[in-house]
Amino acid sequence: MRPTAPILSLRSVVAYPAGWRLRAPNAPDPERMRVDPKKCVACGNCVAVCPMGAIRIDPGVRRAVVDRDQCVECFTCYRGMSTENLELTWPRTVRRAFSDVQATHESTGILGRGTEEVKTNDVTGRVEVGDVGFTVELGRPGVGAWFRDIEQVTRALAQMGLAFEEANPITHLMSDREAGTLDPDVLGERVMSAIVEFRSEPSRVSAILDALDRVAERIDTVMAIGVYARCDDAGHTELDRILAEANRPVVRAKTNLGLGRALDAPLAEARAGASP
Repeated sequence: MRPTAPILSLRSVVAYPAGWRLRAPNAPDPERMRVDPKKCVACGNCVAVCPMGAIRIDPGVRRAVVDRDQCVECFTCYRGMSTENLELTWPRTVRRAFSDVQATHESTGILGRGTEEVKTNDVTGRVEVGDVGFTVELGRPGVGAWFRDIEQVTRALAQMGLAFEEANPITHLMSDREAGTLDPDVLGERVMSAIVEFRSEPSRVSAILDALDRVAERIDTVMAIGVYARCDDAGHTELDRILAEANRPVVRAKTNLGLGRALDAPLAEARAGASP
């Protein structure tokens, strides 16, 4: 039976301007998920559903408590325990934007982590013939990723002169895209996972992978790299040879229609003439 008042609550004492990147004037410290000790009965239901392991039963007080640093505001526990719908304040709002699958990124209008990657390439045409696209995913459920670690990746890529995908929420959090630096406000925030996207010439693939290897040694999270290109009529790409020569194991995770064929001419023309 659902409680009439929330056990897990999130109280925002001020409203903030539209856009989860904005800070309210004179805003107090960011609010966060918390447990009401007067209503908690230490049943452990919230502990079991937390994908980050951020909730535990404190034997000292015999109540559930939320680890502020480990919590990524994914709202999994909140939806199961509360009937309210309240808001976070900046910069903690970015935790929910990247971690709650039902939250929409205001920068891209896309649910989840705010990017469809190349899954709709037949419509968006992000990857052109001759391009090599990259997705670098940092963090996973149970692991998470700090933005300070994500910035190490973006800075390393920016030093190579790579341009970041415009329709990606990490790009919108950058204070300097040429340097790959993120808004300082978010560096102390943690999310379940986030994806960095960019493109390059085929000749640079091996060097980029080497650079990502070096960064992976310095960050405290997991990194999954996706490399993709358009296929020829036989279903092959230049990547097959490039990755083989670099002694990189290849796992074909998925094939998207938009990477297997060129855009229709009318669609390509419409996309080229569309406003950014």
